[in-house]
Amino acid sequence: MKTLYLLVAALLVTTGCAQQPKQEPQPTTVEFRDDASDWKRSPHMHAYYDETVKTFANGVDIDVDAYEARSFAIFREFARANGASEDAMVDHLKLIPRQVVGIVKENPAVLQSYDAFWVALVGPD
Repeated sequence: MKTLYLLVAALLVTTGCAQQPKQEPQPTTVEFRDDASDWKRSPHMHAYYDETVKTFANGVDIDVDAYEARSFAIFREFARANGASEDAMVDHLKLIPRQVVGIVKENPAVLQSYDAFWVALVGPD
């Protein structure tokens, strides 16, 4: 019986030593501009622009929460179309709608064209 306990203990120690410690995934920083040309051509980003223009059609006094919700719906569709996680995409872009609100309030001219809107989001090509 004592031999059995020693054998089990030796097995547990050996197995424990052989296992590598579980490593947590490292966070990845993705710059929006890296994918900017592909994203710019996306019909979903065009839909986001169209939604933004429609939202601000009567001025800058908008329902920001509602705009954000509609934006997130577009971002989820964009994720599905690209085989990405909807939650991860929304998390990646979660600050964008409210930033756009600030940008448009400061300079409504960014909504005059899709290119002007895009430059306001990511900078010049």
